[in-house]
Amino acid sequence: MVTLQVEIAKISFYPPSKGYAVILKELNGERQLPVIVGAFEAQAIALAIEGIEMPRPMTHDLLSNLLETMEVDVKEIVINKLVEGTFYAKIYVDSYNFGEKEIDSRPSDAIALALRVDAPVFVSETVMNEAGVKLTDQKDSEVFKIDASIIQQEYSLEEELKKAVDIENYELAAQLRDKIKSLNGENSGGHS
Repeated sequence: MVTLQVEIAKISFYPPSKGYAVILKELNGERQLPVIVGAFEAQAIALAIEGIEMPRPMTHDLLSNLLETMEVDVKEIVINKLVEGTFYAKIYVDSYNFGEKEIDSRPSDAIALALRVDAPVFVSETVMNEAGVKLTDQKDSEVFKIDASIIQQEYSLEEELKKAVDIENYELAAQLRDKIKSLNGENSGGHS
């Protein structure tokens, strides 16, 4: 399989799915591959890009720590298939104990892990030919760059929201919910 190394150009809000697009750009080319991911996956990727550490390890941090403890080296990740609009990926690992292995993964999880362990990200040439786009105009009015500080603020607010619900302070919970919605660009129910 012929692969092309990519880098994360940006993470953008993708209004049609209310998810996010991770834009992967060819290192030696002009094409970009938009991979649609959920909000939690976008958060994990954005936090890794910005080097922001959360108070407690997130799932991808846990996986990274586990692999390191077990002396498993992540060699690379490859987005290798596109089937009916869904991308598939493989994580290639190596260990003294069991040799080289490949592990099936969602691209979002593989990318989040690769960022944490400093592993290269590749896309198969077939996938890039099928779904890659050559962007000549970087002005896309429907796409907005994610600010990692907003994600961190949203994470903190969600923790406070859980606490407010736990102690049954529903007025505070409603205010926190509205604040989270405003950070996500959602209408909080008021008039504009």
